[in-house]
Amino acid sequence: MRRIDAAERRRRIGARHHLGAHRHADPVTVAGDLVGIHATDPASVYLGLRARVPDLGHDDVARVLYDDRELVKVLGMRRTMFATPPALAGVIHSAVTTDLAAAERKRLYGMLEGAGITNDGPRWVAKVEAETLAVLHELGEATATDLTKVVPELREQIPFGEGKKWGGTFGVSTRMLFLLATEGRIIRGRPRGTWLSSMYRWVPMDRWIEGGLEPWPPELARAELVRRWLRAFGPGTRRDIQWWTGWTVARTKAALRAVDAVAVELDDGVVGYVLPDDLEATPQQEPWVALLPALDTTIMAWKERDWYLGGHAGQLFDSAGNAGPTAWVDGRVVGLWAQRANGEVGHSLLEDVGAEARRALDAEAARLTTWLGSDRVFPRFPNPAFQALAAS
Repeated sequence: MRRIDAAERRRRIGARHHLGAHRHADPVTVAGDLVGIHATDPASVYLGLRARVPDLGHDDVARVLYDDRELVKVLGMRRTMFATPPALAGVIHSAVTTDLAAAERKRLYGMLEGAGITNDGPRWVAKVEAETLAVLHELGEATATDLTKVVPELREQIPFGEGKKWGGTFGVSTRMLFLLATEGRIIRGRPRGTWLSSMYRWVPMDRWIEGGLEPWPPELARAELVRRWLRAFGPGTRRDIQWWTGWTVARTKAALRAVDAVAVELDDGVVGYVLPDDLEATPQQEPWVALLPALDTTIMAWKERDWYLGGHAGQLFDSAGNAGPTAWVDGRVVGLWAQRANGEVGHSLLEDVGAEARRALDAEAARLTTWLGSDRVFPRFPNPAFQALAAS
């Protein structure tokens, strides 16, 4: 069995994730090569692409997302939003999201019946979703607020956390639009406000992407998704792939067989997998540093992370497993970064990286400060270490 050690895996991060000397001029190519750019936090798309595409401006990202629509935001792996090329969006939808949609529909039925809004969840939802889609097709695009003005049932409130301090209510519109998006019938369009806004205009899918998402047979889609994952992130363990996709063990094994994945030995004797043509060593690279955003595609690509995180996971992730903004040196996470109150980007190192790497990180922080300008980026899931640095 061929052995691929942690040093080789870290070299692959730089080469395959378009970092350091391997930055790429085309954001669409970058997003495709990384099997999508994380998009749950609006800032992550812009910052993730900016770290990998030289001289990329805010308007360049907006143009790709909303004017040319060469990248689209869809729900995918681990119920997470990804910005991907439309062709890849079809793969993800068939491989992962259709199962999420089926579960989400049943969940909504139960929520509505439990809240006393209806005694027949399926019938109620069928009526309201039909009205919502009809209005959306008539308007062309609309925010949730716009739709609730026309479809009164969307204003119904569902309670949660009854008796708890964190309890409250949320609107049916939130769950209904999420369901329709998960089923691939509507999509998030251009937001209202700045590039940091989460107030999206919803658009019928077939108006945003001509013909809608490309349908794939589920088994073929799962094989294609694993092929792309191994190309971007391999070697990885079966547990990595199962966690990233949300599949069962059986589906994960079947997808690996479908692409003729080859078993290799990782550090500590752990078994990982690569594509059959991906056994060659990666050439040595020039030293590189990067400041990657919260929930970046790279840090969230594997479940087993010691080979690039070391012992720093507790300071970089929140209790739910969401990664904060991270500082990287040559394929390793060495610290975190944040904007201070005055807008300046600062980093906090968790290990000694040497004077040269520290200077390179200082220079990258200065460039990011300029790029952000007067905008303030605060991750949706801040961890205590980030909050302390931001307040320093």
